[in-house]
Amino acid sequence: MINRDEFLISEIRQLERMLEDIPASAAIQRISIENRLNRVRAALKRELASPVPPRVKLTFRGRPTIGSHGIAADFGGKATIAFADAFAAVVAGLNDNLQLMGPIPNREKNQLLITGTAVGSFGFEFELPAGGLFPEQENTEEALRKMQSLLEASATGSDDDVAELVDAIHPRAVKKISEFLSVLSQYQAWCGLEFKDRIFRYDGFDQLTRSASRLGEENIQEAAESYAGEFVGILPNSRTFEFQTADGLIKGRIGASIEDPGVILRDWLKRSVHITLAVVHVGQGRPRFTLNDLPDHR
Repeated sequence: MINRDEFLISEIRQLERMLEDIPASAAIQRISIENRLNRVRAALKRELASPVPPRVKLTFRGRPTIGSHGIAADFGGKATIAFADAFAAVVAGLNDNLQLMGPIPNREKNQLLITGTAVGSFGFEFELPAGGLFPEQENTEEALRKMQSLLEASATGSDDDVAELVDAIHPRAVKKISEFLSVLSQYQAWCGLEFKDRIFRYDGFDQLTRSASRLGEENIQEAAESYAGEFVGILPNSRTFEFQTADGLIKGRIGASIEDPGVILRDWLKRSVHITLAVVHVGQGRPRFTLNDLPDHR
């Protein structure tokens, strides 16, 4: 698909050729073409000065596609909606404002924009949202990288690889990715995701089915578990903790609901407490622990 830069350059060349063919005596005609040429050159200058929003290509293979010619409309609509929902949920999860229930925060703000079709077999090119006044806080590019990594890990990685990404993204966002894969599974399709210099493609329908199963609710278990012991280590900047219990040492991360992790270091270190941790289990992988609430005295 030709982009706007290429379109403007092509038009400039065409106008320049037209000027070469117009005699000097046709002053009015030349002025009209020259004015148009100046406007197009100015438009190209503005275009080149503007940052190019990142784009991602999502392509499909399988029953709903006909080579690189086309894709079934009902499948294409459902798949793109599910993918966009998953993307918005991952962005919210990375921004630490995704709740277990309710609307996805900033869903409208983090919409993907379809800018064209993508071949290989057939799919769509999306433009990422700009991110508003504080693009560094929106994590849109990081969201795409995490989604790509999770798809690959669920297809070829270990349970620990999957668990690491589930813990980083947010279990609800992972569920949205699972729902996207379920749409593909229902239509006997599989996909590829290309972002910047990295490409991941499922080998076939069987691999996608395995990936969808590993990201399903039956394989990812969430629970709240209580422990007695004491904090023996806190890293406020990296938002991680170490908690010693009678049965062993627990390492985990400190959730965004605790605005100042340093309070644990100041007020709770080496003190006997009860804590409640959010625990995520993925298959046979080791559990991931998150502290979302400050401790209670024993």
